[in-house]
Amino acid sequence: MREIAISKFKATCVEVLEEVRKTGTPVRITRSGRPMADVVPPQPVRKKSWLGCMTDSTEITGDLLMPTGAFDRWTMEKHVKDPAKGRQ
Repeated sequence: MREIAISKFKATCVEVLEEVRKTGTPVRITRSGRPMADVVPPQPVRKKSWLGCMTDSTEITGDLLMPTGAFDRWTMEKHVKDPAKGRQ
Protein backbone atom coordinates (compact mmCIF):
# COMPACT_ATOMS: atom_id res chain seq x y z
CA MET A 1 0.00 0.00 0.00
CA ARG A 2 1.36 3.35 -1.01
CA GLU A 3 1.49 6.12 1.61
CA ILE A 4 0.99 9.79 0.85
CA ALA A 5 1.21 12.83 3.13
CA ILE A 6 -2.07 14.64 3.76
CA SER A 7 -0.68 17.90 2.33
CA LYS A 8 0.20 16.17 -0.95
CA PHE A 9 -3.19 14.41 -0.94
CA LYS A 10 -4.97 17.77 -0.60
CA ALA A 11 -3.09 19.11 -3.63
CA THR A 12 -3.64 16.01 -5.79
CA CYS A 13 -6.89 14.58 -4.42
CA VAL A 14 -8.63 13.97 -7.76
CA GLU A 15 -5.56 12.36 -9.32
CA VAL A 16 -5.06 10.05 -6.32
CA LEU A 17 -8.71 9.00 -6.35
CA GLU A 18 -8.57 8.30 -10.10
CA GLU A 19 -5.41 6.24 -9.64
CA VAL A 20 -7.06 4.14 -6.91
CA ARG A 21 -10.10 3.59 -9.13
CA LYS A 22 -8.03 2.54 -12.15
CA THR A 23 -5.40 0.37 -10.44
CA GLY A 24 -7.46 -0.96 -7.53
CA THR A 25 -4.50 -0.35 -5.20
CA PRO A 26 -5.36 1.36 -1.88
CA VAL A 27 -3.53 4.49 -0.74
CA ARG A 28 -2.89 5.38 2.92
CA ILE A 29 -3.04 9.06 3.85
CA THR A 30 -0.72 10.07 6.70
CA ARG A 31 -0.17 13.12 8.90
CA SER A 32 3.26 13.37 10.51
CA GLY A 33 3.87 9.74 9.55
CA ARG A 34 0.74 8.49 11.36
CA PRO A 35 -2.10 6.93 9.34
CA MET A 36 -5.19 9.14 8.99
CA ALA A 37 -7.23 7.27 6.38
CA ASP A 38 -7.14 4.63 3.69
CA VAL A 39 -8.51 5.30 0.24
CA VAL A 40 -9.74 1.99 -1.18
CA PRO A 41 -11.35 1.17 -4.52
CA PRO A 42 -15.15 0.88 -4.57
CA GLN A 43 -16.88 -2.48 -4.38
CA PRO A 44 -18.50 -3.62 -7.64
CA VAL A 45 -22.11 -2.51 -7.91
CA ARG A 46 -24.50 -5.44 -8.11
CA LYS A 47 -27.85 -4.96 -9.76
CA LYS A 48 -30.58 -6.27 -7.53
CA SER A 49 -32.98 -8.68 -9.07
CA TRP A 50 -36.66 -8.45 -8.30
CA LEU A 51 -36.56 -12.17 -7.58
CA GLY A 52 -36.39 -12.61 -3.85
CA CYS A 53 -36.71 -8.90 -3.11
CA MET A 54 -39.42 -9.58 -0.51
CA THR A 55 -37.47 -12.30 1.32
CA ASP A 56 -37.96 -12.15 5.09
CA SER A 57 -40.45 -9.28 4.80
CA THR A 58 -43.65 -11.25 5.42
CA GLU A 59 -44.83 -13.78 7.96
CA ILE A 60 -47.49 -16.43 7.45
CA THR A 61 -49.57 -17.10 10.53
CA GLY A 62 -52.27 -19.71 10.89
CA ASP A 63 -53.31 -22.47 8.54
CA LEU A 64 -53.35 -21.68 4.82
CA LEU A 65 -55.45 -24.71 3.90
CA MET A 66 -58.47 -24.11 6.15
CA PRO A 67 -61.27 -21.74 5.08
CA THR A 68 -61.27 -18.25 6.54
CA GLY A 69 -64.80 -18.55 7.89
CA ALA A 70 -67.79 -20.85 8.13
CA PHE A 71 -69.33 -21.77 4.77
CA ASP A 72 -72.89 -21.18 6.08
CA ARG A 73 -72.12 -17.46 6.48
CA TRP A 74 -70.90 -17.02 2.92
CA THR A 75 -73.29 -15.21 0.57
CA MET A 76 -73.56 -15.17 -3.16
CA GLU A 77 -75.05 -12.35 -5.18
CA LYS A 78 -76.86 -12.94 -8.45
CA HIS A 79 -75.95 -10.71 -11.31
CA VAL A 80 -78.79 -10.09 -13.72
CA LYS A 81 -77.95 -9.47 -17.31
CA ASP A 82 -79.34 -6.06 -18.30
CA PRO A 83 -79.41 -5.63 -22.10
CA ALA A 84 -79.38 -1.82 -21.77
CA LYS A 85 -76.23 -1.72 -19.65
CA GLY A 86 -74.49 -4.81 -20.89
CA ARG A 87 -73.20 -7.48 -18.57
CA GLN A 88 -72.91 -6.65 -14.88
